[in-house]
Amino acid sequence: MVAIDNSPADPSAPIQKKPISALNLAIGAGLNMFEVSTLGQPFEVVKTHMAANRGDSMPAAVKKTFQRGGIFGFYQGLIPWAWIEAATKGAVLMFAASEFEYHARSMGASPAMAGVLGGMGGGIAQAYTTMGFCTFMKTVEVTRHKDTAGASRSTVQVAKEIFAREGIRGMNKGVNAVALRQTTNWGSRFGLSRIAEDMIIRSRGADVDPKTPLTPFQKIFASAIGGSLSCWNQPIEVIRVEMQSQVKSVGRPDKMTIVTAAKWIYKNNGAIGFYRGVTPRIGLGIWQTVCMVFGGDQVKAWASKRFN
Repeated sequence: MVAIDNSPADPSAPIQKKPISALNLAIGAGLNMFEVSTLGQPFEVVKTHMAANRGDSMPAAVKKTFQRGGIFGFYQGLIPWAWIEAATKGAVLMFAASEFEYHARSMGASPAMAGVLGGMGGGIAQAYTTMGFCTFMKTVEVTRHKDTAGASRSTVQVAKEIFAREGIRGMNKGVNAVALRQTTNWGSRFGLSRIAEDMIIRSRGADVDPKTPLTPFQKIFASAIGGSLSCWNQPIEVIRVEMQSQVKSVGRPDKMTIVTAAKWIYKNNGAIGFYRGVTPRIGLGIWQTVCMVFGGDQVKAWASKRFN
């Protein structure tokens, strides 16, 4: 998650493209790496396990993950896939979202609507550049059968085998679902976070200037609300995991589209199956918010004093 500028926009101000500095991109990549290397990947692993094994509760998912690899089981898929994704997705989002937002404003969209459209466009750009194959390989690592022979194969060897067998399409299996998830993720996060920000501004009282920037903790609270409520699209995430899963089941279609995956999930687990893993996903969203919003502000403030 990339920190959102929480200062109220002036609709009458000249439309300018937001500057993107190399330092901010480096900070974003570094914070993403920290986020995923601490609590981010464990939340991701448990969420993916529950989405792929929809009969397991959260305690069962945690137990099986630990049995599969001890504490390191919660970091499956971290190196190199989650690191590649973390180091690149923030930069891709910032570049793409800035372009979409600028052109939307130029065409007459309000600041809030431009922010939503920018987030949606940035999310799609993320999916089709780096996140598609990264999320696929992370899911493969969590869901592939780890027998004695399988455990000896490195994650890079598995990726080479998939590429040799299925080509670039195989490496990007489920990328359309990733794109759908990301565009709804960022559209919701930006939009819902803006609504939460407005509510906080109104609740501060008439004696506080509405143009006063939100405090870091108010930013965290607003973004956490946006991140949590944006989990309404969990069905898309479960469909994405099912399309990329290596779990074998009798009657499961070999080649899944978004539609066939949805039908398979509903047939076997009903409507509740589409919301498996939503709890760890909410935890992941909150942790991302703390790292990228609060942490981002603190690191940027330090860097501004240190390098300017």
